[in-house]
Amino acid sequence: MEQRYSNLLDEALGLDQTIEPWPLRGRIVAIEDQVETSGSFVLHHLLKRALSPNSSNVSIFIAFSQPFSHYDRVLRKLGCNLVTQRDNKRFFFFDMLKLQCPGGDGGITPEGGLIALYGKIHETISVLPEISRKNVTIIIDDLSLMEVAANGSSDYVLDFLHYCRTLTSEFGCSLVTLNHEDIYASADRPTFLLQMEYLADILIKAEPLATGLATDVHGQLTVMNKGINYGQDSSRNKISNFHFKVKENIVECFYPGSRG
Repeated sequence: MEQRYSNLLDEALGLDQTIEPWPLRGRIVAIEDQVETSGSFVLHHLLKRALSPNSSNVSIFIAFSQPFSHYDRVLRKLGCNLVTQRDNKRFFFFDMLKLQCPGGDGGITPEGGLIALYGKIHETISVLPEISRKNVTIIIDDLSLMEVAANGSSDYVLDFLHYCRTLTSEFGCSLVTLNHEDIYASADRPTFLLQMEYLADILIKAEPLATGLATDVHGQLTVMNKGINYGQDSSRNKISNFHFKVKENIVECFYPGSRG
């Protein structure tokens, strides 16, 4: 049963079979959470899967939220050593916490910040071996803090995301983003958030339970996987909904009412 718990998320994402190339290749994954219900564990899970020992995948991590030490500590608990992966050129970490306020000028400019960042990402991918170049996962944590770093300009963030989207077609990269949905008023949701929901091949929402807090359930996940193939020339959306509980080194996912 424990294995079943951990497999529900993989099934919803299409990662329940070990196949090459990376099943998320060329796809965009948008994770939206709320302040009281973090979806970071989904991002950590995808990073661990991308860096599987049996995979040729490479991950490029753009961190606006936490330093490298935080992710290394979390991933070690999940059985993945980011230091080793970095040394093996499978994990590239861009620490934007160090770049957000160079010289104390209060933010990053589009020319000196986000455009330069895109150039570094493109260069990193371009020099990879061909087998790795075709299996790159770009992860951004998180979009709301990217907007803060860009002096509140959602247009700069949107432009950067469109640049990254070109990498999904040019190299077949996958793009994973995290954003906090409930920090915006419903009438003031930024354009980049609406665009990500529209562009996403997989939209994941982490939300609190409708019934309120519970000791054995931390929240609920809704996963919309767009364009799932069902035979030749047939595709449709697949929507999965289940509860989750985050533990020290594992996340249990289970259907409502399935645990006695």
